[in-house]
Amino acid sequence: MAIKLKTHSWAAKRFKVTKKKKVFAEKACNNHLLTNKWKAHKNSPYGKQLEKTRSKKIKNLIPYK
Repeated sequence: MAIKLKTHSWAAKRFKVTKKKKVFAEKACNNHLLTNKWKAHKNSPYGKQLEKTRSKKIKNLIPYK
């Protein structure tokens, strides 16, 4: 029986893995003082796609996503 891998919870909170296995990082400036910002900026919290070298490391930290 294989050993289950632990998910690093900090990485699971900050990164999103899509169905096509692309890794997206959280956008900055989306937590407070939102009344001054436009709706388009606030709608999607994930926006920046990571490059291949970083995404491989993140995928190791989030094995079950």
